[in-house]
Amino acid sequence: MKLLNQLFWSSRPISWINTAFPFAAAYFLITGKIDAIFLIGTLFFLIPYNLLMYGVNDVFDYESDLRNPRKGGIEGALLAPKWHKPTLNWSFGLCVPFLAFLLAVGSIAANFWLGLFIFTVIAYSAKGLRFKEKPFIDSLTSASHFVGPMIYGISVAGGNLADASVLLMIASFTLWGVASHAFGAVQDVKADREGGIASIATVIGARATTRFAFAAYALAGVFILFSAWPGPLCAIAVLPYLAILAPHLNITDESCESANRGWKQFIKLNYLAGFIVTMILIYAALI
Repeated sequence: MKLLNQLFWSSRPISWINTAFPFAAAYFLITGKIDAIFLIGTLFFLIPYNLLMYGVNDVFDYESDLRNPRKGGIEGALLAPKWHKPTLNWSFGLCVPFLAFLLAVGSIAANFWLGLFIFTVIAYSAKGLRFKEKPFIDSLTSASHFVGPMIYGISVAGGNLADASVLLMIASFTLWGVASHAFGAVQDVKADREGGIASIATVIGARATTRFAFAAYALAGVFILFSAWPGPLCAIAVLPYLAILAPHLNITDESCESANRGWKQFIKLNYLAGFIVTMILIYAALI
């Protein structure tokens, strides 16, 4: 039970929906089916995928997490060393049956995307790769964790990833992910520097990173405006993110931890944005 509790918090349950919903929505809107691929894929991106993503992160980020006051709650587990090996075992082991099924039923293209995004999930944190310590690549890799399930969902459903409107949605979602990661890194500037971890925020500073995130959110809204109807309606979901970032545009490295107030608002806002997008997707399905 203690191990189960550690795995539960390490998987960031508050974020499960952020990866499961993009896959489920993309697959269902293209196929109109709730079949085995839909159910198993959604379950995979709900729990095993998140445990792999965050479990590996908690193991390899332990030293810096000790210096981070945010760790030890819903914003990230503080995983004691005795749980490291079991967490890695379960993080990889739980994915195996799901991946075996999805690879068996998927096309070559779909399997390529699935393999690519599993790799980026591992590469973000794992020793020897550590994409999270490569500024700008860190934000792009983090964004792939969330846009990846959508891209895979479109591909395994037989959708056209080269369609202009689809590409605009992918670009918009990617920019949203880049912005979210970048601003999330701002609050950890001090802890990451003390832990010897590089990030977009430690390299260009808290203020420049916040302004970069603001611009990326704004550009995400612009891109989605040019997608097929009713896609442009999703642009409204960007506005609250811009409003949250606005008070932090002049933040300094010394006051970086104050960004945590905005980050906590983001956690709640993701559900509001998800609700808005869900309503728009239902409208799209009806018309």
